[in-house]
Amino acid sequence: MTTAIRKPIGTTARTGETCPESGVWQAQSTPSTTAPIAKGNRMPPYGGVAVTWKLIRYA
Repeated sequence: MTTAIRKPIGTTARTGETCPESGVWQAQSTPSTTAPIAKGNRMPPYGGVAVTWKLIRYA
């Protein structure tokens, strides 16, 4: 059995990219928000625009 290595807290992903790790992600924008996003899903836009998301907590 292999254990998957998690991406570190602080990992970033842009809108439209594939989510690299399931967890709570924070939009790096003003205003900001958080969202639970599952690994393999597309990173969403926030407020109708592309943003960078940062992993702040594992799922």
